[in-house]
Amino acid sequence: MKGQKVSAHQRANDYVTRVLASPTAVPAAAWSHLLALETDPSPFMRHEYLAALHDSGCAREKAGWQAQFITLWRGDELHAACPMYLKNHSYGEYVFDWAWANAYAQHGLDYYPKALVAVPFTPVPGARLLARDPEARAALVRALLQHAREEDLSSLHLLFAQPQDIAACEQNGMLLRHTVQFHWTNGASALSPPFTDFEHFLASLQQEKRKKIRQELRKVADAGVTFRWARGRDITPADWDFFYRCYERTYLEHGNAPYLNRDFFQRMTHTMPDHWLLFVAERAGHPIASSLIAIDPAARVAYGRYWGALERVDCLHFEACYYQPLAWCIEHGFLRFEGGAQGEHKMARALLPVKTTSAHWLAHPSFADAVERFLEREGAGIGQYLDHLAQRSPLRAPPHGSPAHIPHNSD
Repeated sequence: MKGQKVSAHQRANDYVTRVLASPTAVPAAAWSHLLALETDPSPFMRHEYLAALHDSGCAREKAGWQAQFITLWRGDELHAACPMYLKNHSYGEYVFDWAWANAYAQHGLDYYPKALVAVPFTPVPGARLLARDPEARAALVRALLQHAREEDLSSLHLLFAQPQDIAACEQNGMLLRHTVQFHWTNGASALSPPFTDFEHFLASLQQEKRKKIRQELRKVADAGVTFRWARGRDITPADWDFFYRCYERTYLEHGNAPYLNRDFFQRMTHTMPDHWLLFVAERAGHPIASSLIAIDPAARVAYGRYWGALERVDCLHFEACYYQPLAWCIEHGFLRFEGGAQGEHKMARALLPVKTTSAHWLAHPSFADAVERFLEREGAGIGQYLDHLAQRSPLRAPPHGSPAHIPHNSD
């Protein structure tokens, strides 16, 4: 296979470990077969998505993402695989370890390059270690750790992983770190039927929250803004071009170049068209803003991803990124909308806090001990934060006055 390196520990558990320098070096059919076996196979782990990131140049060595996909084989059969990258920075990860890198530098040590198992620029929880069975998953974690040691890397990080991946990492001594995201569920509770329409959804909220949302919607409508949406192949080239202008503007206004280029999205139109939903805001017949939502039609899950505006309208962001997508999810029977990393303001829009988990290994024993103590303190703080948020639920109290349920886990 092109770009492969066969590791010296290739015979452990009768697996052959191959390190591949590109996602396209992994057979697409074999990768897709493993992904289909996972309980949380988000579209961002699809072979097409990872290949587009690589082939467009967005996640290449020049950008600080050197692909080293770890694969385990028995004969010609792929038994486990994951997207690993060597990183010389910590941009585009959304689990922040800049303080760890600074601590290394202050002691004259190199934190970079480090090993990262993640989907570049995509803080969406889901499968990271693709495996045929628990044995292969555990072997893949051991292969990752062995590779990090052999390459003399400072550390290994596995971000936003599904529970079985986290369990395999913890069993191999990796440290766990928790963060909080905000997700919306189609129904007033886990036991409730889906909402019938947007008004039904609003009725599930406390009166103050309903009033606030209606005020925000009225501000956008009074500004003369209307919305249209297009899905999949109905998104025209002109729509994509306009979206990219908006997306690029958002980054440039903050003094940064966008992580994703126009070529990446062009590749998406060819290889994953059915996984995209575009909302376009218009005023006086002209587009002024857009938000791009990723969708998983099979799982009926939507993911808030990118947005931008060429004109400023009060509360336009809230409608484009939350209210329009939520109304669409209700109308089309989607069960969940994930709002992405951070953003406590999302809770006022009924996106509730969910704990996400990552796993970490540091080669230096003293730093590993220090990070472990830090993560214990941070983890206690996350637990207290979730408890605090649970007291601020935007949902109406269920019958008998019992507190509304807020999930603490992503599974």
